[in-house]
Order: sequence, then C-alpha cells, then structure tokens
Amino acid sequence: MALKAVHVSDVPNLDQVQENASLSLYSTRFSKGVDLGRGAYRVPKFLVIGHRGHGMNVLQSSDQRMRAIKENSIASFNAASAFPIDFVEFDVQVTKDGCPVIFHDDVILSQNNGSVYERRVTELSLSEFLRYGPQREPGKEGNALLRKTKDGKILKWDVESDDSLCTLQETFQQVEPSLGFNIELKFDDHIVYQQDYLTHVLQAILQVVFKYAKDRAIVFSSFQPDAALLLRKLQNKYPVFFLTNGGTEIYYDARRNSLEEAIKLCLEGGLHGIVSEVKGVFGNPGAVTKIKEANLSLLTYGKLNNVAEAVYVQHLMGVDGVIVDLVKEITEAVSDMIEPADEEESGDGKLQVEAKPRFSQLELAFLLKLIPQLIKL
Repeated sequence: MALKAVHVSDVPNLDQVQENASLSLYSTRFSKGVDLGRGAYRVPKFLVIGHRGHGMNVLQSSDQRMRAIKENSIASFNAASAFPIDFVEFDVQVTKDGCPVIFHDDVILSQNNGSVYERRVTELSLSEFLRYGPQREPGKEGNALLRKTKDGKILKWDVESDDSLCTLQETFQQVEPSLGFNIELKFDDHIVYQQDYLTHVLQAILQVVFKYAKDRAIVFSSFQPDAALLLRKLQNKYPVFFLTNGGTEIYYDARRNSLEEAIKLCLEGGLHGIVSEVKGVFGNPGAVTKIKEANLSLLTYGKLNNVAEAVYVQHLMGVDGVIVDLVKEITEAVSDMIEPADEEESGDGKLQVEAKPRFSQLELAFLLKLIPQLIKL
C-alpha cells in the first residue's frame, strides 16, 4: 500500500495559532499547572509515564511483570493510576468507520480452524475490532488474539489479568480522571500517507478528545513527522511531541534519524518537545543541551527506563520525564531518589535529613562519557 505524501504546509489552518497563545494544562497529580505558550511546554516536575498503561506485554519474557495486565486496556490504565505517575501512554488508531481505538500493533493476529490470519486495524470496522479478545457480554467468546514476537514467533496473548479491547472514548470515560493521557498517534512505518488521510484520522481523534477530555492533562506524540506537524496546525490547545529513535534505527525519512533532525523538525513546525529512545540520549548526551537551548521538553522511552539508576542519571542530565513499564518500581525509585528528602526528628530533637544520591559535575561528566560506550556492549 503506497499513498502519495503532500507537504503539511499545503494544509489550511483550521485553528490559527496566535503568536501569544497560551494555555494552562492542569492535572491534580501535578504540584502546579503545566504551562503551554509561545511553543514552550514547561514541565513542573520530573514526570513518570506508564507505558501502555501499567506496562507493555512481552509474552515471551520470563519476568511475570511483563505479562501481568493486558497492555493498552482500561484495566491497565486504572491499575497504573494506583501509583504516583503523571500520565499513561497509549496508542490510538482509527477504524475504517472512523472510530479511534486503543491498540499498538498495526495488525491483529488471530486463528481460525488452526490457520493464523492477520487483519490491519485500520481496515476493520469498530464492531469487527471489538470482536477480538475477551468480550464484555457474559458468556460470549471473542476471536482468539495472538501476537507475533520480534523473532517471528506467534504466541497466544496470555496475561494474568485480561481485559477487552477499548475505544478512546471509553478510555476517557472510565479511567481515573486525574491521570494524564500521552496519546501516541499510531501509523505504519512502511506507508507513505496522503494528506487527506492524515487529516481524516487526526480530526476523528480530536473530535473525541475535545468532547471528553474535560480538565484531563493531554500530550500528543507521534513517530510520523507529517502527522505531528499537521496536528499542531489543527489545534493549539494541547502540546505535540515528536517521537524518535534518536538515531538508534535508520529510516527512509531523514527527519527520524537523529536528535538533531528532531530538534529541527520541532522548531520548524512549532512542536513542543521530543520523546526519544533513551539509548539515543545516552549515546548523544550533548543533544540534551541543544534541546534545552531550543526551549523544548524532552521525554524518553525504552527498556533502560526500567532501571532506576538510568532514570536518575537522566534526571541529572535534564531529561523531563520517562516512559516506563515497571510502574511500581520506578515510581518508588523516583520518589526515593528525586523527590525532596523527608525530614525526621532524631532522639536528641534535631532534624535529620535522609541522604539522597548525588553526583558532582566531574562525576556526571564521567558518566556521560562512559554510558555511550556501555550501551554499545
């Protein structure tokens, strides 16, 4: 499937962004509002964001935590809300009849009479999409839901706590309202999308967001450069971040191939920040300074974000937040390492401040030189 790309500058502005536009986004999980104005998204604290809710599913993993709760489900989002996180991140696609749904993979894998088949999510109607996996009606059995691993194995999508597939509207209506949403606009890496199609998809998503978001904090993100740029032109209420592998993978679209290209895209398109694979940041630590000098926010994702020490180093580097799978463990670590120390009164009546790990500038400089070498091992 190949679609002709049209440059985003040819799209008329549906919501003209004023030069002095500003908006205060508020989440009760923030100590104060998040200010959005003149292209700057100022994060008031170090953010912890739940990846696909309580964490992504890795079906072949020996770590049971990676198969605890169905990813990208209302159960997963609400489970994550029990911890002191700020947002949950999830993937949105639009069905062929125009309904935004939550699902990560480009295709749904299932089985019929012993034969495995796949259906592209965007080529299903809403009713067809919802027939897969656990059903809401008692006694009704849905179509089997399978998943292909990176090495090509096809496994049954078994988790300890399963849940039904869901729509974006249901997510707004049924998830703890104080929890922010990082909505990833999901597109296939192997398709060149036409402007009209991108506009159709983004408008379908925005219609639901504007109707049901209310006071919930929202951040949009996408790996698809033209989708991110177009969304910025279509609305000026919510910040838009560009997702990038930070140079850890190479794509035909050069805008996706480095943090420097990501900075350039954000500045040219008025985007508010970058979400990078953490290895891209550790491999190019000097880019953090460039991102900050460009008045952009920086979030990261990746397996290393499930390591508390890697998260703490990012905090010291100036990264604004992390997307994590191990929500419980990382929120506890962040609270212990980053949040202000608790003052306790000792036996002699004097206040004792719990010690927190700290690095000198020399030690931090050493770490930043060492880490790029370590992640290549």
